[in-house]
Amino acid sequence: MPRRVIIIVLDSVGIGEMPDAEKYGDVGSHTLGNIARLQGGLHLPHLEKLGLGNIDSITGVPSNPNPESSFGKMAERTPGKDTTSGHWEMAGVILERALPTFPRGFPKEFIERYELAIGRRVIGNEVASGTEIIQRLGEEHVRTGKPIVYTSADSVFQVATHEGVIPLAELMQICQIAREMLTGEMEVGRVIARPFLGEPGQFYRTPNRHDFAIEPPNKILMEYVQERGLEVCAVGKIHDIYAGRGITDFETTKGNMEGVKKTLEYMTKVKSGLIMTNLVDFDMLYGHRNDVEGYARALEEFDERLPEICAALRSEDMLIITADHGCDPTLHGTDHTREYVPLLVCGPTLKKGVNLGVRSTFADIGTTVAEYLETEPIAKGKSFLTEIEGG
Repeated sequence: MPRRVIIIVLDSVGIGEMPDAEKYGDVGSHTLGNIARLQGGLHLPHLEKLGLGNIDSITGVPSNPNPESSFGKMAERTPGKDTTSGHWEMAGVILERALPTFPRGFPKEFIERYELAIGRRVIGNEVASGTEIIQRLGEEHVRTGKPIVYTSADSVFQVATHEGVIPLAELMQICQIAREMLTGEMEVGRVIARPFLGEPGQFYRTPNRHDFAIEPPNKILMEYVQERGLEVCAVGKIHDIYAGRGITDFETTKGNMEGVKKTLEYMTKVKSGLIMTNLVDFDMLYGHRNDVEGYARALEEFDERLPEICAALRSEDMLIITADHGCDPTLHGTDHTREYVPLLVCGPTLKKGVNLGVRSTFADIGTTVAEYLETEPIAKGKSFLTEIEGG
C-alpha cells in the first residue's frame, strides 16, 4: 500500500514552559495544563486514549497504561515563539536568529514610505490585539479610509480594513506592497491581511484573512515529498506559511471544524504523500483573547472528531498530532508562549505506547516523515521512525 502521512497542527496547544521561557516572560506557561486546572479538568477521552496524559500532567486527562499512539514532546530550537518559525522547523528549517519583532511599532520612516507606496495614510502602528484594535480604531478607519496597521509579539505586520471601505482586492494589494518593502532586518515572518465588517462597537473579523509569508531560506519537507512524485495537500493556513513551496493542492478554511472536514476529504482522495493541516481557532479565537472556557471547548470539539480521523487511516498511514508553540490564555498578555509542544504518533502498522521522550527540535517530524515516505533525507533533526516501526 502507498504510504501517507497526516500531520495535524493544533495551533498554540503548548504543553509546558521550555527551560528558556524566562527570556520570553513566559515562566509558568502551560497552555493545556493551566486551562485544564482552571476548568476543573478537560474531557478529552480520545486524546487520552492516544496518550496525551502520558506526556505531562493534565487535569482530567490521566496517563493511559496502554496508549494507542507513541508519545512525547518537542522543544523548539529556533529562538522565538512564532507561527512561521515553528512550522518551518517541523519542515526542516532551523533559524539561528528569531524573526524580527517590533514591540514599539514600526519605524516612523518606514511607515512614511509605506504610506507613499499605498497612497493612503495609516493609523495604529502599535502592538495590539486584533480584535481590540478594530473596536478602538475601526470607527476612525471607516470615517477616514486609513488602514489600521499593527503588530504583536510575533514577527508580523498586520493590516486591518473594513471590507465596505477598502475592497478585499485593494487590501491584498497593499499587503503585498508591505511584503515587498519589509526586507533585511525588517523582514517579518508574515504580513497578514485582516479584513473586518460591522458597525462601530460591533466590528468583527471576517474569514477572508490572508497571510503573505516570507520564503523559507532552504529546501523544506514539502519539496522533498513533491520531488518524490507524491501529493502534498495543505489545509488551513499551511499553504500561506510555507509560501506554497512544494504544495500540490490546498484548501483554506473558516474554522477548526471545517479544517477537520477538509482533512477527511483529502484522506478519501489522496493515495500517497503528505496531508498537513493547521487548526487555527485555538490560537486566533481563544489563546490571543484569553478565553479559557472557549479554548477548552475547542479542544473538546476536536477530541470529538478524532475518531473520524483515526477511522479514516489506511494500513500504511502515519498520523502526527502536534502544535507550533503555546498561547496560554491564563497568563498576562495575549501573546504566544515559549512552550514544549505535544507529539502523538500513530498508525495501523506502527508501534503503540513508545515513549519518544523530549525531542530537541521540531525538525524531528520532518526528518521522520521524509524517511517514512522514502524521500531524499533531511539533514536537520533526528528521525524516530526506527522506534515506532513494526507495530
